[in-house]
Amino acid sequence: MNFEEFKNCGLRKSLEILSGKWKPLILHNLFEEDSVRFVELWRKMPRVSKKVLSEQLKQLEDDMIIERIEVYNFPPKVYYKLTERGQKLGPILSSLHLWGNELKS
Repeated sequence: MNFEEFKNCGLRKSLEILSGKWKPLILHNLFEEDSVRFVELWRKMPRVSKKVLSEQLKQLEDDMIIERIEVYNFPPKVYYKLTERGQKLGPILSSLHLWGNELKS
């Protein structure tokens, strides 16, 4: 496979979508709960800045992995949840988790 073929490769696109220090942890939290508020996500990942978390969420939203839901009340609330496309990542991430645990041994 040459570089031009790899440019359109599904594996490359998949890894591009999942790359990012916080994306796996974001997805892990969204698989545990139906929807999660921004602040709840941020509290579960205290070493990440709000700016970086927002950027990673925006990238996942742009890739149609998650959905951003705004609730207009006072104070306004923003929730994130997995899309149907994002739900399909469950078995893949689970397999990666198991594979990674085998590497630790």
